[in-house]
Amino acid sequence: MEEKKKKTDSAKKPEEPSLKEENARLSEETEKLKAQAEEYKDKWMRSVAEFDNYKKRNAKLWQDAFTEGIASVVTKILPVGDNLERAISLGFDEKTTEGLKAIKRRYDETLAAMEIEEINPVGEIFNPNYAEAVMQVEKEEGDTSDTVKQVFEKGYRFKDKIIRYAKVSVVK
Repeated sequence: MEEKKKKTDSAKKPEEPSLKEENARLSEETEKLKAQAEEYKDKWMRSVAEFDNYKKRNAKLWQDAFTEGIASVVTKILPVGDNLERAISLGFDEKTTEGLKAIKRRYDETLAAMEIEEINPVGEIFNPNYAEAVMQVEKEEGDTSDTVKQVFEKGYRFKDKIIRYAKVSVVK
């Protein structure tokens, strides 16, 4: 009977792991959880950085689209200003000329309010980034080679974007 009792007692009590084994198991599990937490943190940081880059790219795309839209509209109205200048130079009666000048002033104010700048390179060294040479003229006294002598058609820019290149004559 005692044997039966020992067998049932041992069957009832599962073997308990030793304290060292339990600590080792817990340490191993803790290390796994720390590694998993680091992995999740790394993924989160990458996602945050990727989202930040997305926002920056998107903002740049919007800014570029805005600039292109402004340039497109302004390109279509620039001939109006050119024609106003031509009309003013024709020498109509005083009232007509004053009326044309008033319209031209308002036109210029509108361009300035839109941050459109005129490109006027007269007297400067010719720069193909801002002007288009349509003619070369002979060097006269006081002229410097490769400088802009005359502007035939004004150029305009919006911030760093050239909307229309100035058409100029350049000293040989």
